[in-house]
Amino acid sequence: MRIGIYGGSFNPPHLGHMAAARAAIDSLNLDRLVLVPNSQPPHKQLPPGSPTPQQRMAMTALTADQLGPKAEVWDVELRREGKSYTVDTLEQAVERWPEDELWLLMGSDMFLSLEDWHLPQRIMELAGICAFARTREDMDRCHTHCATLTQRYNARVQVIEIPDLREVSSTQIRSQLPQSEGMQHLSQQVYGYILREHLYHTHANLAQLSVEELRCVSNSMVKAKRLAHIKGTEEEAVQLARRWGADVDQMRRAGILHDCTKYFPLEQHLAICDRYGFPLDEMERRSEKLLHSKSGAALAEHVFGQEQAVVQAISYHTTGRANMTLEEMILYMADYIEPNRAFEGVEEMRELAYRDLKAAMLMGVEMSMEDMRERNQPIHCNTLEAYNWLKET
Repeated sequence: MRIGIYGGSFNPPHLGHMAAARAAIDSLNLDRLVLVPNSQPPHKQLPPGSPTPQQRMAMTALTADQLGPKAEVWDVELRREGKSYTVDTLEQAVERWPEDELWLLMGSDMFLSLEDWHLPQRIMELAGICAFARTREDMDRCHTHCATLTQRYNARVQVIEIPDLREVSSTQIRSQLPQSEGMQHLSQQVYGYILREHLYHTHANLAQLSVEELRCVSNSMVKAKRLAHIKGTEEEAVQLARRWGADVDQMRRAGILHDCTKYFPLEQHLAICDRYGFPLDEMERRSEKLLHSKSGAALAEHVFGQEQAVVQAISYHTTGRANMTLEEMILYMADYIEPNRAFEGVEEMRELAYRDLKAAMLMGVEMSMEDMRERNQPIHCNTLEAYNWLKET
């Protein structure tokens, strides 16, 4: 197996890091890419007010998640006391992956100073070296240095040209963020994490976020594989709102937030609902599938300052209930028929949702109940009441 080791402060990880990582995966044909945030780099001090190592780890983990299944984050340097040297990380990497081929990834500036690092010869014995170059001039300088390293150390060296690599540094981004700038250099997930953790002097009021800021914050709370569904639900809710006369902004925000706690553990769901006084029945207390709508609604109201129409729509988007409001039906149906859904009958349900919303709701509730029966799962009382209400109306 061929493994790339990509270390750095990641303070914060930005789109340039992601572009370089993707280029390395493709050019080196990596089987695995390991992102390694460092704790105390030997060549520089982290600026005052930097995020904690755990916060940088969390942002790096979000980046790894976006890069796909080949990428992961490794906290080996954050657990190391004192200054953190690359050679120590590579020694531990060899212990962890003794049969695999290691490649150390770095930018051109770091590559050109490699001989000044701690124990450079040992570094090049342990791993191949891959440098990222942004310009033709970078490429020429790196290729010249390749020859030097190959001759002196018998190093394995490769240079990757990334002409569209964003020429921005983490330092520049940190200086822009307090002025509500720099978002264009970050992924939505990382920017959302910065906002909700109030990093880099952003001081965002989470109860007064713009739609784009709310989308970033919500996306930072879920796994990357969920984003297509959330976006699809948002857009479907907007279209249904326009068709049936609901408030478009409310339904957009409901779609953005409806799954924001989807990946929380059971204990966290319960803690959120208990903290904000959201009542739960016994079935809900045992089921994360049911709980995410309640904890998500609690955060929508008490953290993100959303209106009651949004809060209630999120609260019942999983089970439904009797006497559902228009907003509740729209979100329930948008979650069911968004463009990424693929199941027998979905096209019929999509057509029906724009012609007769309650008939589409009845179809969806019936399908959900049948699915629960097939899996020998209990049906929540709200779903049964929704079914009876829809049958009567």
